[in-house]
Amino acid sequence: MPKSPERCAELRGEMRARILRESLRYFARNGFAGTRIADLARGIGIAQGTIYRYFDSKEDLFAALRELVANGADVRELKLLARLPLTAKAKIGRLSASILGRLADDELFAASVVLNTQLMLEEEPDADGRPAPYRSELYAHTARIVEQGQREGSVVAGDPLKLADYYWGVAYLYALKRLFTAGYAMIDAADLDRTLLKGGR
Repeated sequence: MPKSPERCAELRGEMRARILRESLRYFARNGFAGTRIADLARGIGIAQGTIYRYFDSKEDLFAALRELVANGADVRELKLLARLPLTAKAKIGRLSASILGRLADDELFAASVVLNTQLMLEEEPDADGRPAPYRSELYAHTARIVEQGQREGSVVAGDPLKLADYYWGVAYLYALKRLFTAGYAMIDAADLDRTLLKGGR
């Protein structure tokens, strides 16, 4: 019995999602230059032509991945967290627990953190010489929480964007460990909190 058009569309969507998911991991590990479609297809366990059914080129696939790791959902969650009527210390604690929990449980989240950071670092500074990460919403919302904590006296002194950079830099380091090392020792949320809080939690 032939598949219905709806089922065919569903299967196409599932395959596209699978290619993106597996490609995210592969590009995060190998970078753009080190990724060959033939190797990627072999790693996924599909024919190379299957990838080209969904994406015109490696550049097209990478553009889809860029969109995927733009952290839309993560940025929305962080924006919501920044607006909650909580102390900055509580917000940082929640954020740290969420990041480290996801890094421990989800290799794709780790790959997303790695690839998103690499993409930001590849962008050119703006006219004022400000690095690309400092222009990101992720850093901006983290800096707002840092500023709140500095007003409350719970967060260390310093430029809020630089402190946000330090905080996410530690998250990036542990995302790399998650992807590239076996038996890595993960820090806990209190360790990550200490990058921002006076005296830790």
